[in-house]
Amino acid sequence: MKNFDVILYARKDGSVPVKDFIMSLSGKIQAKVLMEIDLLEEYGNELDGKYTKYITKGIYELRVRISSNRVRILFFFYSDKKIILTNGFIKKTQKTPIREIETALKYREDFFNREEN
Repeated sequence: MKNFDVILYARKDGSVPVKDFIMSLSGKIQAKVLMEIDLLEEYGNELDGKYTKYITKGIYELRVRISSNRVRILFFFYSDKKIILTNGFIKKTQKTPIREIETALKYREDFFNREEN
């Protein structure tokens, strides 16, 4: 049962970075990412630390692992029951790349600015 609404962040021009990223993944990896997004929809902030991690300033990551691939989808919570997915990447280093976090923060700020208007 779905308890949260997962929304894909869209830029002003209508492009949806996280959707583009997910669509670029191979079939098996894409399927696993979508399954874990379903878990996020169901459990939200109650989802186990195996699947999510708080990064900074309201940004979290959904952690997807399939064989040697480590996929991350960054997101934030909005209102009580909305989760906004911002961007994704394949993790190649121990730490989450700063530019990916900065991108998520920029998209979060843009989202809130447009929601207020």
